[in-house]
Amino acid sequence: MKLTFIGAAHEVTGSCHYLEAGDKHILVDYGMEQGINLYENAPLPVDAAQIDYVLLTHAHIDHSGLLPLLYAKGFRGQIYATDATVDLCSIMLRDSAHIQMQEAEWRNRKAKRSSDVTEYVPLYTMEDADGAIRCLVPVGYGTKVDICDELSVRFTDVGHLLGSAAIEVWLTEDGTTRKIVFSGDIGNVNQPLIRNFQTIDEADYVLCESTYGDRLHKMGRIDYSGELAYIIRDTFAKGGNVVIPSFAVGRTQEILYYIRQIKEQHLLDDLGDFPVYVDSPLAVEATGVFSKNIYKCFSDEALELVKRGINPLAFPGLNLAITSDESKEINFDNEPKVIISASGMCEAGRIRHHLKHNLWREECTILFVGYQAVGTLGRSIVDGAKEIRLFGETIEVRARIMKLEGVSGHADKAGLTRWMLGFRNEPQMVFIVHGDDTVTDDFAAYLHDEHGFNTYAPFSGTSYDLIADGFIEETAGIRIEGAKKKTRAASTVFDRLVAAGQRLLAVISHNEGGANKDLAKFADQINSLCDKWDR
Repeated sequence: MKLTFIGAAHEVTGSCHYLEAGDKHILVDYGMEQGINLYENAPLPVDAAQIDYVLLTHAHIDHSGLLPLLYAKGFRGQIYATDATVDLCSIMLRDSAHIQMQEAEWRNRKAKRSSDVTEYVPLYTMEDADGAIRCLVPVGYGTKVDICDELSVRFTDVGHLLGSAAIEVWLTEDGTTRKIVFSGDIGNVNQPLIRNFQTIDEADYVLCESTYGDRLHKMGRIDYSGELAYIIRDTFAKGGNVVIPSFAVGRTQEILYYIRQIKEQHLLDDLGDFPVYVDSPLAVEATGVFSKNIYKCFSDEALELVKRGINPLAFPGLNLAITSDESKEINFDNEPKVIISASGMCEAGRIRHHLKHNLWREECTILFVGYQAVGTLGRSIVDGAKEIRLFGETIEVRARIMKLEGVSGHADKAGLTRWMLGFRNEPQMVFIVHGDDTVTDDFAAYLHDEHGFNTYAPFSGTSYDLIADGFIEETAGIRIEGAKKKTRAASTVFDRLVAAGQRLLAVISHNEGGANKDLAKFADQINSLCDKWDR
């Protein structure tokens, strides 16, 4: 029985952990990396086609974004997630595939202009995303599901995102059972839409995230609506736009909630029904998913509005931009407005066009409302860049750059500690993951020194024996020289062929013990295919 750390080890993004029990191979999350890459990630210990199950904590791309790639490489197992996560993944994975295909098209056009004959193939396609979505299996909160003899799971609400969960995993091998709890991303408390996190009573092993394990959010109930109203009034008085780079799922809906409060409380009545644009098809679809899951995931505050017949996410003056033409028209209208657009870290999507049109204008405000990973365009702007490159142009940063401090979907150090103290027993080991390099070590030391937990911050490639309670392999982490931005090598058609071959081997393995007649037929089909292509 083995646990291996693959992604989000001494790094914040790219969450992925591997479990092995008996002959079953399991992944917990398979996320895309963003920002600066400090350490090399170990490869999956087995081919994608050999993975039996994936357990998904939530829909954010840094936890789910490589599931279509897993499918492209031969995975045909089941992906277990909460109902709301399944709903969100059905739109988010398709959106990610669209971005991958757009990037491939742009690179190929660029290569053609430079006489480069190399064809860039997208990391995965819409077909791969659809395939991964078909593998999703929805489960409810709080229900223990027996998946197979070796694996049972239960999902518990952790209040980070609609449908987000900590996953309790029971692994059984040779009559011995161990319980491992994966925190996923633990939510901040007193968010306007999402319920507060729930704690878990006991575990043998815990994997706890540490995104904000080194800091505390502002104390008490913060008047975000009041702060946002001040920023809007001040910017509009100058004739500028308030541009908000916002994560399409979660943060955009929170900002809409605050603007609805501003209008309901008459904080900006002198501005009338000032225009607010949500320029992200993904955000628009995600808002629909939020409305669908009101009774499963919403906070008491939001539910009270619903009972009064009020839509928490709608108000006069709200405009939804779906088509590219509607998006372009926003910047040809001189009326001051609020523009909410993805992506939240400014790495892709329509927000980059809005930055191009507004960053150079002194009268405008660029308002950041979420975490900006090191190495992203958003982080560069927040850190005071004087100019940036967008679409081959140099854009001067003259707009006012602001942050709505404290708005976060992640628990701070106190919240993470409160979640950990929910365990009534003392876990044998608490592994600290999903945090910046030094933060994982610091938070591990804090939990050990202040609260007596046995803690460890693993690097990618570290493996642990869950029965013997000891390390199989303890890696030091392979640091990447120059801390380069996280990029993935161009995929090729030959890579897909190799993946297909790996899947074939897995299918052959799955048929061991079958009827001789069927196996002989299978062998003949493979040999016939080989005869056709053998060169």
